[in-house]
Amino acid sequence: MTAKNDFILVPWDFTKVAENALLHGIKIAKMVDIKVILLHIINNKCSEKEEENFRLKLDNIVEKYNNSFGIIFQGIIQTGNIFSAISKYANENKAAMVIMGTHGLKGLQKITGSWALKVITGSKVPFIVVQEKPAKFEKYRNIVFPLDFKTENKDKLRWAIFMGKYFDSKVHILKKKEEDRSMKKKIDTNLTLAMRYLIQNTLEYEIHELPLVPNFAKESMAFAQDINADLILITTSKKILGSHEQYIVANSSKIPVMCINP
Repeated sequence: MTAKNDFILVPWDFTKVAENALLHGIKIAKMVDIKVILLHIINNKCSEKEEENFRLKLDNIVEKYNNSFGIIFQGIIQTGNIFSAISKYANENKAAMVIMGTHGLKGLQKITGSWALKVITGSKVPFIVVQEKPAKFEKYRNIVFPLDFKTENKDKLRWAIFMGKYFDSKVHILKKKEEDRSMKKKIDTNLTLAMRYLIQNTLEYEIHELPLVPNFAKESMAFAQDINADLILITTSKKILGSHEQYIVANSSKIPVMCINP
């Protein structure tokens, strides 16, 4: 995070899950001392009167939170398509991160529900996707870091270090057991890199090797649930819909997931 990344963006649609996301945003913003922007997207068919009503409602929300948490809040209304407007605003204005609420794979199909996954892809800014409000306003104690053979693990590692340092977290590296020699070599290379950077940044970590399993995402989620994880880090792709990443993002344990686009 640089001086330009001076805000956390929370997409706001006046729903309960948006409020849950905002509470996570407040938790992080208080720790890193930056402001929170609530972004409400309207379509181009919205009348001036409707837009003004949304503005008044958003201003009331901002005023409510400005008087409660000791950090700066700002409300922004943009016209556009939610699938592109959120990432566009975050990218162009260099947000530190986006924290977005979702109902998982079911529920509202606005900014929430399975359609929310489309918002993530293509963003240069990491998204934290949440389903419930934070259990506590304390640290993210346990961060789960599924590790595979891909070079994109470096992007994920940078954010594991960032979150770990601010929240004094333990990073749990999940290594998939692999019989293929070529794959095993790549995984071991990524593991060595991760260990080196975590040690250099004095972060506590543990390595857990999962057995040969057909579904690494499912086993990763089972592990995260067993240790009561506070956050899971994954890299995403343009093919997120129908992929293992979707299973993790919409996990039934409702653990927050940080999605990093390589």
